[in-house]
Amino acid sequence: MGRTLPTFTRIIDNEIESWSKYRRGLRKEDQEIFDELFRAARIHLAENFYAMRTIPFESIIISMLIEERKIIKKLQREIENLNKINLQ
Repeated sequence: MGRTLPTFTRIIDNEIESWSKYRRGLRKEDQEIFDELFRAARIHLAENFYAMRTIPFESIIISMLIEERKIIKKLQREIENLNKINLQ
């Protein structure tokens, strides 16, 4: 018997494929960012498979947002640390 549900890796691959024309229309540097966003979604494969939303792209977007938010928080901490150093 085969699987009844596709792996979330396959779901992401299918989603990337569905956006391929859009990606090709982007400038080179924007294509790199596009690819980074989908790499971020792959970090949360287990969570996405566990949630298995009716519209899988919702989980992909949330995964991307989580990773972007982590970067923002890290940069905020770095700015705060630099401000503390400059105030001393």
